[in-house]
Amino acid sequence: MSVTIKVLKDGPYRVEGEVSLMDHEGNPIAVPGPRFSLCRCGASSKKPFCDKTHTTIGFRGAEEARKEFDATQT
Repeated sequence: MSVTIKVLKDGPYRVEGEVSLMDHEGNPIAVPGPRFSLCRCGASSKKPFCDKTHTTIGFRGAEEARKEFDATQT
């Protein structure tokens, strides 16, 4: 069973492969298929899954936010 999780720039975590997903209490969460995206911005109305809200709220991934912060520190 091989799983790949890719961090998309200023977007969600893209999951590919067969996985089990559980909530904080250990209850199973049905996944939509072998490929799906997990919310990283925290604003999705379909959490834990991405609904593309990140594109409308100007979400910046930590790596991009860090670059911007570092650029202002001179």
